[in-house]
Amino acid sequence: MAGRNIEKMASIDAQLRQLVPAKVSEDDKLIEYDALLLDRFLDILQDLHGEDLRETVQELYELSAEYEGKRDPKKLEELGKVLTSLDAGDSIVISKAFSHMLNLANLAEEVQIAYRRRIKKLKKGDFADECSATTESDIEETFKRLVSVLGKSPEEIFDALKNQTVDLVLTAHPTQSVRRSLLQKHGRIRDCLAQLYAKDITPDDKQELDESLQREIQAAFRTDEIRRTPPTPQDEMRAGMSYFHETIWNGVPKFLRRVDTALKNIGIDERVPYNAPLIQFSSWMGGDRDGNPRVTPEVTRDVCLLARMMAANFYYNQIENLMFELSMWRCTDEFRAKADEIHRNSRKDAAKHYIEFWKTIPPTEPYRVILGDVRDKLYHTRERSRQLLSNGISDIPAEATFTNVEEFLEPLELCYRSLCACGDRPIADGTLLDFLRQVSTFGLSLVKLDIRQESERHTDVLDAITKHLDGSSYREWSEERRQEWLLAELSGKRPLFGPDLPKTEEIADVLDTFKVISELPYDCFGAYIISMATSPSDVLAVELLQRECHVKKPLRVVPLFEKLADLEAAPAAVSRLFSIDWYKNRINGKQEVMIGYSDSGKDAGRLSAAWELYKAQEELVKVAKKYGVKLTMFHGRGGTVGRGGGPTHLAILSQPPDTVNGSLRVTVQGEVIEQSFGEEHLCFRTLQRFTAATLEHGMNPPVSPKPEWRALLDAMAVFATEEYRSVVFQEPRFVEYFRLATPELEYGRMNIGSRPSKRKPSGGIESLRAIPWIFAWTQTRFHLPVWLGFGAAFKYAIKKDVRNLHMLQDMYKHWPFFRVTIDLIEMVFAKGDPGIAALYDKLLVSEDLWAFGEKLRTNFEETKALVLQTAGHKDLLEEDPYLKQRLRLRDSYITTLNVCQAYTLKRIRDPNYNVTLRPHISKEILQSSKSAQELVKLNPTSEYAPGLEDTLILTMKGIAAGLQNTG
Repeated sequence: MAGRNIEKMASIDAQLRQLVPAKVSEDDKLIEYDALLLDRFLDILQDLHGEDLRETVQELYELSAEYEGKRDPKKLEELGKVLTSLDAGDSIVISKAFSHMLNLANLAEEVQIAYRRRIKKLKKGDFADECSATTESDIEETFKRLVSVLGKSPEEIFDALKNQTVDLVLTAHPTQSVRRSLLQKHGRIRDCLAQLYAKDITPDDKQELDESLQREIQAAFRTDEIRRTPPTPQDEMRAGMSYFHETIWNGVPKFLRRVDTALKNIGIDERVPYNAPLIQFSSWMGGDRDGNPRVTPEVTRDVCLLARMMAANFYYNQIENLMFELSMWRCTDEFRAKADEIHRNSRKDAAKHYIEFWKTIPPTEPYRVILGDVRDKLYHTRERSRQLLSNGISDIPAEATFTNVEEFLEPLELCYRSLCACGDRPIADGTLLDFLRQVSTFGLSLVKLDIRQESERHTDVLDAITKHLDGSSYREWSEERRQEWLLAELSGKRPLFGPDLPKTEEIADVLDTFKVISELPYDCFGAYIISMATSPSDVLAVELLQRECHVKKPLRVVPLFEKLADLEAAPAAVSRLFSIDWYKNRINGKQEVMIGYSDSGKDAGRLSAAWELYKAQEELVKVAKKYGVKLTMFHGRGGTVGRGGGPTHLAILSQPPDTVNGSLRVTVQGEVIEQSFGEEHLCFRTLQRFTAATLEHGMNPPVSPKPEWRALLDAMAVFATEEYRSVVFQEPRFVEYFRLATPELEYGRMNIGSRPSKRKPSGGIESLRAIPWIFAWTQTRFHLPVWLGFGAAFKYAIKKDVRNLHMLQDMYKHWPFFRVTIDLIEMVFAKGDPGIAALYDKLLVSEDLWAFGEKLRTNFEETKALVLQTAGHKDLLEEDPYLKQRLRLRDSYITTLNVCQAYTLKRIRDPNYNVTLRPHISKEILQSSKSAQELVKLNPTSEYAPGLEDTLILTMKGIAAGLQNTG
């Protein structure tokens, strides 16, 4: 027994090396990193909970590894036996341990990616997936490729770059399942690990870093992973804004400096103008009220004022550094006159709430005099927002603050011009230029808030108005009559309603939202997005309501087309809209249209949705060209493939030609925000990726598909939609099967978002949000919504004409859109495992539905084979050894959590399911504090047996972390 124990205690390193035998390349340190973190964690686990518990974790890991090797379902049953024999406290500790190990594996991976980037051994085609050379776009490489390979002149590149805009829209979609408290600890673990492997580290440094690493791993493990209350929209907004504080605020000027350097290296001796709108940020947090009753007008007001306060605070904290830097006295006459005027009018009493420069600044330091005045105004701007936020009123007059960005830029531009005129351009191009770029990017509002509302809610308001006016019902009118009436009102002057309009709660909510828009500064807001938009009257209705509610500068109105039928009808609807003279004059030659990836995928399956989105964009661009309108496409992409996710660079470069055209808006959702902006190097990479790909798409558009490719894909899409809908919408017992075979019903307990998981409390798949729909299938590793439909489409094509296989392979090689679609499906198959889905069926689904599940799993395997055949691959991910290695390292942890989840669901749903518990195995160091037992008490109100709900939620979080996808 002693020998067995020593063996057990041996480092898990050896097992990891058996699972993933070879290094993928010389610079591959992933296994080393992973083993170090795991060893440290297992030691901590043993110190906290005793040797027996550590042994149990290793036993479970070994059983999972054996299953991964042979895919023998008996191993899953053995796992199940061990897991169900644990008492409530041990069960929580073990699911927490595996979830934690997956988070550590992710961190090891991030450090490895950053390390490989640093040593810059990026051979093209070396590795794919989100973090790789083939999907990567270094800005300088992009410039050089455009010059040398495509013969573009450096001036052409500079012109295109100056005029392009990428607007990243952060949304609060409830898919970030990791708490902020943990994200911060993860960041520190990442830092320690990276420093431990630095070349110039001394033994003492190493010892101290190792201690820090252990401390942070333990702190993360001892933090409750579960959110005990749902976040409010304000919490979501604060979480989103924390990324500005951590990385984005300083990341933008740093990135723009790199662009300047890259331009210099192709012979452009100018910098990107500070007011070039290269990168912009918007937000939906606190503005997206579609199906979220918790986003009230009050919430919208709060988040706008909070963002203004944060922006003023960022500038205020930075301006003192700038004042220190600009100690020069040489300046232009224009500048001196302005500085003297400010000096004469400055109040003599000292402003003692400042740390530096709180006595009156002497006129011999003119730059400091002018910046001191800017600082005073920033202080008042921040305090006024703070007072409005907490009391609704402020005793600071608006005149003492900055009310628009031009006012703010004016003194800074004056400093810049004066320094350049006096021969100090190198100084002007230092911190001052960074500051100017921040003001141009973030303005006074930090981000522009989009408002999103469902079209039906506007119809309700107008219906109430017409009934109040003359008893007629707007809702029952034809589209023609609606347009005629809306245009007559828009051209007329009469107010449509007064305070006596009878209002339901919903109607008051819509009107109060417009009232908030009219009261807050214009620069707080971006677009007004109408979801479920189908006709021109939907857009005109919002225009009229903005006017009626006295919105001085109306927001641009953006229709959102999501369902398959809406996407097909979108070009005609937009064309009708452009043909209305009043509207054409209103938009000033610019229109934005949003296309939704999530609901179109849920409606018709991934293949048909992707193809329909592609065609809709082509047609919309044709319509816009016909009417002389510049169209901006707003892509509502999720994080997962099922919701339009995938590598950014490839996604942009596979869009149809002419559809990006130098302006792009994209949503960055939920957990993707952390993956894009969680660290400085990630933020830099994200900005670089979007900028380079947008530039490349405009200057080197992808190929248009050949007519025969289109015809084949059109025919295939019909079969794909048919198969998908026949299962999801027409199979009478599908909803029942879905609810039994997945943790969909339990998803809401995770408290990961402020939004309900359904649009309507009753209702089937149609009313289910796209996120829980994808989430549930991801948890069971079956990923049904992503691949369902592909099999039927490929079978049809090959059966119709065997030469079509050759054509599909040709499309894969030469058409970026088709290649990206197939590659993403292949990646999803690599993350899938029908054996795990079969376990859920066996435990949770009634026996008469087993055959249905079996049929779906057969379809999974057939579809996988057809995808590989099309891509010309023998094995999944054979062209991507890095991703393959990373998935293999994680699989054993995920399998344990899957088995734990399936058996826990069984115990929750079937009160007659008996398990034999073994004695409690977790030993606490301090026997008086039974912390494993205390874990059970964290959730005293659960209606389930003790510990089951927490175990279930921990497995959900762990699997989401392991697959790096929530929804």
